[in-house]
Amino acid sequence: MIPTVPLATYRIQLRDNVDFAEIERHLPYLSGLGVSHLYLSPIFAASTGSTHGYDITDPTRVDPALGGREGFERLARAAIGRGLGIILDIVPNHTAFTLENPWLLDVLRHGPDSRYARHFDIDWQAGPLVLPFLPEPFEKMLADGAFSLRDGFWCFGDVQVPLADDSAPQDDLRTLHDRQHWRLVQSDMERDSITHRRFFNVTSLIGMRVEDPAVFDDTHALILDLVRAGLVHGLRVDHVDGLADPAAYLDRLHKAVPDTPIWVEKILVGDEAMPPGWPVLGSTGYEAARLIARLLTDPQGIERLDALWREATGIQTGFREELTQAKLAVLDNELAAERRQLRDMAAAATEGSVEVEAGPETLREAVTALLVAMPRYRSYVTDRAGDEDRALLARLADDAAQGLRSRATVDLLAGLMADPPTDAARRFVVRFQQVSGALLAKAQEDTAGFRWTRYLAANEVGAEPDEPCVAEAEANAFLAARQPSAMTLVSTHDTKRSADSRMRIAAISHLPDAFADLDRAAAALPQAEGVEPRWRWYVVQSALAIWHDDPAIRDRLASHIEKAMREAKLTSFWTNPDEAAEAAVKALADAVLDQWREPPPALTALLGRGRALGLAQLAFQMLMPGFPDIYRGDEAELLALTDPDNRLAVDWHVLAWEPVPGSKAEWTRALLALRRESADFLARATARIEVADGTLRLIREGDGQRIAVELRPGPAPADAWKAGEFDGVSVAVIRH
Repeated sequence: MIPTVPLATYRIQLRDNVDFAEIERHLPYLSGLGVSHLYLSPIFAASTGSTHGYDITDPTRVDPALGGREGFERLARAAIGRGLGIILDIVPNHTAFTLENPWLLDVLRHGPDSRYARHFDIDWQAGPLVLPFLPEPFEKMLADGAFSLRDGFWCFGDVQVPLADDSAPQDDLRTLHDRQHWRLVQSDMERDSITHRRFFNVTSLIGMRVEDPAVFDDTHALILDLVRAGLVHGLRVDHVDGLADPAAYLDRLHKAVPDTPIWVEKILVGDEAMPPGWPVLGSTGYEAARLIARLLTDPQGIERLDALWREATGIQTGFREELTQAKLAVLDNELAAERRQLRDMAAAATEGSVEVEAGPETLREAVTALLVAMPRYRSYVTDRAGDEDRALLARLADDAAQGLRSRATVDLLAGLMADPPTDAARRFVVRFQQVSGALLAKAQEDTAGFRWTRYLAANEVGAEPDEPCVAEAEANAFLAARQPSAMTLVSTHDTKRSADSRMRIAAISHLPDAFADLDRAAAALPQAEGVEPRWRWYVVQSALAIWHDDPAIRDRLASHIEKAMREAKLTSFWTNPDEAAEAAVKALADAVLDQWREPPPALTALLGRGRALGLAQLAFQMLMPGFPDIYRGDEAELLALTDPDNRLAVDWHVLAWEPVPGSKAEWTRALLALRRESADFLARATARIEVADGTLRLIREGDGQRIAVELRPGPAPADAWKAGEFDGVSVAVIRH
C-alpha cells in the first residue's frame, strides 16, 4: 500500500545517462534506504540532448530517450512491487520554443488558424510570430544567399522552418518571407521584438495557456492517464507562479485526479503563507530549508563576519540596495522585452482614463517602479483582489511612488490591478503577476545573490541574504503552522549550494575568525593582486564548500566562478564576458586550492564544524514536521555548487556500499528507520525550538514520548540514541 503522504521521497534527476532502466537497476538500494516514494524530474519528450527535461517538446509522449512509456511503466510497476510510489514533476507553464515542438510547427505552418494557436501564449495582435533564430541580420543573410527553399520549408544551416500552405514558391524570398505566419530576426533582437511569453528570460521556452480548458486537456492527457492507471501517486507542479491563474489551474488539476496529492514549487517570501484555498498538500519546501539554515547560523558570528567582510571588501551597501540595483539592471537587459510588453498593456488598460493621461515613458517609469517595489513573487488577482492582495497592492503603490516626480500613474495602475474593470486591465494584471516573479528570481537569486558575497549560506533559493538568522519565537510559529504533508528539502537541482556545502559555509558564522585567516592568506597570494575583494571572499567560501581530495574540483570551481561572475553582471556578462577578469579570479581559486594541499588549522576547524552542522541539518530535516525530500546522492556527503555542478553524476555503487558507522549515510538510514518506526508519533507530536546555554534543540513531544535533536558545545549526552562529536561540539538525537 503506497501512503498518500510520503514517509520520505528520493529526488531523481533523469537524463545524462540516467534513464528508467538505470533507476530500475537501483530499486533494491532505494527501497532498502527507507524512502517511500521516488520523485522523478520531468519524463516527457524534451529537446534533443536536454540535460534536465524542462524543455518539453511534446507533453503527450514519454521521452523515448528515457525508455518511452513502456520503460516508464516497467519502472513504475517494479517500484510499486517494492512498495515505492512515484511522484512526477510536471511542467504546465511552458514548452520548448524550438522546431522540435510539433504543436509549434503546426502553428508556424497555419498561423492563428492552427488548432494549437491558442495553446501558446502568443500576441497575434503584434503581427506574425517572431522567431529570433538567425545568427546574423536577416538582410545580410538574404544578401549572402544563406536562405533556400526545400520541400515546403524555409532553410538556413541545419534549420528548417515550415512555410504556410498557401505560400507561392515562385515569389522572391523577401516577398515569400513577408507572407508567412512568422518573421525571422537575429537572436540579438529577442529583447526588442519577441511576441511570445517566455519562461523568465529564456526565449527558447514558450508559455502555455493552460488556463484554457482545451489547452489543459491536451497538455495533461498523458499525466492524467498515468495517474488513473495507478502508475503515479503524486504530482509536483513546476513554477506554479508563472501561470495566469494558479488557483483555477490547481482546482482543475485536483478535480481531474481528486485522490492524488499535489505539491507546488512556490517560493514563499518572509512570512508569506500559501494562498488560501489551494488544493495542495504544501510547497516543495524551500521555506523549510531556509529555516534550518537560519537555525544553524550563529547570530553573533554573523555580526563579526559582517564587520570582517566590509573591512576586507570595502562594500558598505545593504542587501536591499543591491537588490534594487539588480532589479533595475535585469529590467534593462534580460527582461526588457517583458517590461516593454507590460508598458504597452498598461497603455491599453489606461486608455480613456479621466484620472491620468500618461505617455509611454511615464507608463514605463510606473511599471518599472511597481515591479521593483514588489516584495514577493506575485499577487493573485483575477477578477478582483482579495483582502491580502488588496493590502499588498496598497503597500506596493506607496513603496513604488518613493522618488517619483508624480505618483498618479502608479496609483492608477495599482488601482486597476486591485479591481481590473476591463479585459485590457485584466490582461495587464495577469502579465504583471507573471513578470514580477520572474524579476525577483532573476534579480535576487541570479544577480544580487552573486554580488552581495558576505555569507553565501543565506544566498539561496527562497532565502534572504540579509536575514541569515532566526529568532526562537519566529521558528516556533513556523513549526506550529507546518503540516505533516509538507515537503522538507535541503538540496535540489535548483539550490545554489548542496546541503553539505551550505553547512560548510554556515560554519564560518560559528568560526568567523578562522574564515578571516583563510581570506587573509588568500589575499597574500600574488594571484590576488587585481582581483576585486568581493570575488576573493566569494572564492574562499566556494572553495571551502566543495573542498576534498579530488583533482576534479579545480575545473568545477573554475566553471562555477565563470557562472557566478556572469550572473552577477558587474563586469562580465553571458553575452559579453570579461575573460581576463574571469581568468584572474580562476587563477586565484586555483592558488587557494594549492594553498590548502596541507590543510591549515583554520580550514580543518571549519570542516569539522561544517560536518557537525551537516548532521544537525540532516536530523532537523528528518524529524521536523513534514517529510524529507532527499536529493539524489545527498543521503551521503554531497558537495556541490549551483547548476550544473549539482547535477553531476552520482556514483550509485558507492552509495550502495554498507555505510561507515558515524557517516552521514549511516545517519540517513538510521533516521529514516526512526521515521518509519515513529510515523504515528511524528504525525501528531508538537514541535518547538529551544535555545539555551549555547545549545540548540528541536523537540518533538506527545503521547508520553519525546524525540529531541541537540547541537551543543561539549560532549553529547550519555543517553543519546545517535551522537557525533566534532572538535568541541556534538550533535545528538535523544529519545525518551
